Amino acid sequence: MRIANEVLMFFRNGKKSSLDISINEPIDTDKDGSALTLIDIMSTEDSILDQIDIKIKSEKLHKYISEILSPREQLIIELRYGLNGNQPITQREVASRMKISRSYVSRIEKKALLELRKKFERSNK
Repeated sequence: MRIANEVLMFFRNGKKSSLDISINEPIDTDKDGSALTLIDIMSTEDSILDQIDIKIKSEKLHKYISEILSPREQLIIELRYGLNGNQPITQREVASRMKISRSYVSRIEKKALLELRKKFERSNK
């Protein structure tokens, strides 16, 4: 009788763990027929959250650029970092385009980035 109880307990415990799933075990297939695991889905959700966070911060950045920077600072930041559909260009190229020295571009860029950073820090408090 005792052995029968042990066997029953073994199977009962097995039922509880039969619902367990490994994060690396295939749970579905993607459009190409490749195995899709739980960890694949979890990492996708993380990247979606990251993309949303980047989008929100990008919108804030564009707002802050137009609110707190002078037109000259705005132009330098837009050219240097490829904003508004532009390709990023070097300080030397910005200087040539604006007919100012490269070191002056560097100072303006540094000041503008500092102002933007301060604005982000104040808005996150």
